[in-house]
Amino acid sequence: MAKGYFLSAHRSLANKEKRDAYLVLATPAMIKAGGKILAATNIIDAHENGVSEQTVLIEFQSLEQAKSAYNSPDYQEALQVLKGGADRDIRIFEGK
Repeated sequence: MAKGYFLSAHRSLANKEKRDAYLVLATPAMIKAGGKILAATNIIDAHENGVSEQTVLIEFQSLEQAKSAYNSPDYQEALQVLKGGADRDIRIFEGK
């Protein structure tokens, strides 16, 4: 079965206090939902429309599991804490 992935690419620097509070909730929420954090960095070599800001890649056993993680009550609570504190491009996709 193809794996599922959650990619978060920041478009600009996030509000530090909101991001820190978000991470306290979001990291355990993603792990609880079956996610494995493959990469999290702000050391980026961006090209085309890319931006050199924080990027995170999380792997799940399936696309459906990745979607469920995003929509889970635990992760939605984390999003409420971050609200207005970050401009991000979130992509949930299937890998081969």
